[in-house]
Amino acid sequence: MNEIERTASRTAVLVCQGRAAADGRAAAGRFSDPVAVRLLRAEERLPVDQVRTESPPEGWQARSRYESVRACAEVMVPRTVAIDEALRARVTSQLVILGAGLDTRAWRLPELARTDVWEIDHPASQRDKRARLTEAAQQVSGPEEDGRPVAELPAAARSVRFTPVDFSVDDLGAALDGAGHDPRVPTTWLWEGVVPYLTRDEVRATAAALAARTAPGSVLVVNYQTPSARASAGRLLTRVIGGAITSGEPWRSLWKPRRMAALLAEYGLRVVSDDDLQSLTHLHGGPARGRTSLRSGRVAVAESPGRED
Repeated sequence: MNEIERTASRTAVLVCQGRAAADGRAAAGRFSDPVAVRLLRAEERLPVDQVRTESPPEGWQARSRYESVRACAEVMVPRTVAIDEALRARVTSQLVILGAGLDTRAWRLPELARTDVWEIDHPASQRDKRARLTEAAQQVSGPEEDGRPVAELPAAARSVRFTPVDFSVDDLGAALDGAGHDPRVPTTWLWEGVVPYLTRDEVRATAAALAARTAPGSVLVVNYQTPSARASAGRLLTRVIGGAITSGEPWRSLWKPRRMAALLAEYGLRVVSDDDLQSLTHLHGGPARGRTSLRSGRVAVAESPGRED
């Protein structure tokens, strides 16, 4: 394992595995992510294949990885469908993805053909993703094309601008300025899978930074976790055992819906919908086993004044 792989987000890999495992197997016609598996390496695809064929392995470590991917797949379907549909309904010419990880939307959503996408993430995670995009392109074209090295996997979006930011120390606004984001133009902000890993002060600082660059007509789609004693106990157990790939990435802040709405209202963003993943699973006709992460995970959509409905 190289230095990038040691410091890049392992949660991002699990999320990608979950999407790959669920592709074509759940919420037919509403959920699809054929790009996810292309960003995974051989050893990361193994538990995905096992989940897709419902072939649990022997041994507690292998079984733990299998169960993590299976559980993640159940969560990712309603979360991804809700976010994708919100983006399609509110697409603008600028999309900023905060904590992009191994997000695939810029490569799989044709609705982004006229949208410039900024992927914001920790420098190590971003280097890892770009290496994976190059590897994915090589799987199709070979190591060279017309005598030249193969570039990254072609995007469906008009452009993708990789913008390295460490949320705990870097200035988000300055980074976006340097990457060509125009704060005068309406922006769709996507904040998925990041909020729990930030402190409350970091969440507030990020909300303030994006609000400062939010023109009238902009939209924020945010995924966050509500307090759950059972979910917190489960994550603590995985940290103690050390069997999960995300055991070194603890949650730092959990939010009740009214607190999240109040925070966003402070910065001029009005919440127009906020749903838990279990309700969304029932809405999409998918199986729901009452998993704690479905009850505590939420997707909210907030709009800035001036948006034309």
